[in-house]
Amino acid sequence: MAGLSDLELRRELQALGFQPGPITDTTRDVYRNKLRRLRGEARLRDEERLREVARQRGQDRLREEARLREEAPLRCPVPFQFCQAKQKAALLELLHELYNFLAIQAGNFECGNPEKLKSKCIPVLEAQEYIANVTSSSSAKFEAALTWILSSNKDVGIWLKGEDPSELVTSVDKVVCLESARPRMGIGCRLSRALLTAVTHVLIFFWCLAFLWGLLILLKYRWRKLEEEEQAMYEMVKKIIDVVQDHYVDWEQDMERYPYVGILHVRDTLIPPQSRRRMKRVWDRAVEFLASNESRIQTESHRVAGEDMLVWRWTKPSSFSDSER
Repeated sequence: MAGLSDLELRRELQALGFQPGPITDTTRDVYRNKLRRLRGEARLRDEERLREVARQRGQDRLREEARLREEAPLRCPVPFQFCQAKQKAALLELLHELYNFLAIQAGNFECGNPEKLKSKCIPVLEAQEYIANVTSSSSAKFEAALTWILSSNKDVGIWLKGEDPSELVTSVDKVVCLESARPRMGIGCRLSRALLTAVTHVLIFFWCLAFLWGLLILLKYRWRKLEEEEQAMYEMVKKIIDVVQDHYVDWEQDMERYPYVGILHVRDTLIPPQSRRRMKRVWDRAVEFLASNESRIQTESHRVAGEDMLVWRWTKPSSFSDSER
């Protein structure tokens, strides 16, 4: 303290709440003694405050232990760690009873619903009342169990749901109902459900088999129709060739006026009026086949009776024509 300058001495005194006067050679020792006393008083105040804080923390801990002992299923005048173990056991027992209750209710709902439940999700008050009757647990313990379920990362088989089932519940006060994730059903219910599932699968299998069989029959029918249509098309092509060739021969013998014959005239000659609509596809395919695959018949356009008309003309191979000339 003797090494403090007059400015540092003034700042120290002001920091401790004392406003000094002028510091001179006659007042310097007085202010140094004043600073020493103020520092001692400040140290005593700090120690008293620390003791008060420690005493308050000790009282809070004692109150917390007393509260936990009151909520514990057994009076616990033994060390606090033992009380915590008892509380954990009581919590697990409560969760076990809650799990069984929800699983049975969900199983009953899925097996005919004899209790006329509205849904598998049991209201919080109903579940709390059941647990209170079975385990004599307080509402605080029930809320503690729900809090543990929310904070636990484990799958305990219990779903906590709010007003909107699609939203995730984050606090106990938003929980509306509880639902079991693993419904517990009786043997008879399990057998009937298994039988129903098996019958459903068998019916689906036979429905699929019947559908495939019908599809196969339809495809076979379609293929047969296509083969018949193609065969009819080839027969029509043969008839058209004969008609056009015979017409050309008649023309060479001066029995016909023109060496060509109208396409529609050939159609009307070969197909009766009542069959023309049904045979239209066969006729169109035959005409297309002749245009692309028959070199002896040439398609031309001529004006007949004042109208343009597509006609067929029979053409001989060049070797035959040269020999005839």
